[in-house]
Amino acid sequence: MIRAVRLALVVLGLVGARANAAVIDWQAELQRCRELRASVAPLLQAGEGISAVGRSNRSVRRCIWIQRMAVRRKIPGAENW
Repeated sequence: MIRAVRLALVVLGLVGARANAAVIDWQAELQRCRELRASVAPLLQAGEGISAVGRSNRSVRRCIWIQRMAVRRKIPGAENW
């Protein structure tokens, strides 16, 4: 019985820690994406499409996802790429 209670407490602790890790700081993410977008702008102006740049860079793909989710959730400061 005591082992079952201990196991339940450990599981609850892990679930709680995981829930906190999933929280997104939207404003910080959007700021990182703006900075990244500024650094990618020369590639875009040179004729590279955002999809081509996105396939080659994981952070660009994440920013595209962040932007889409922020627009969908109507987060202030969100803009389409």
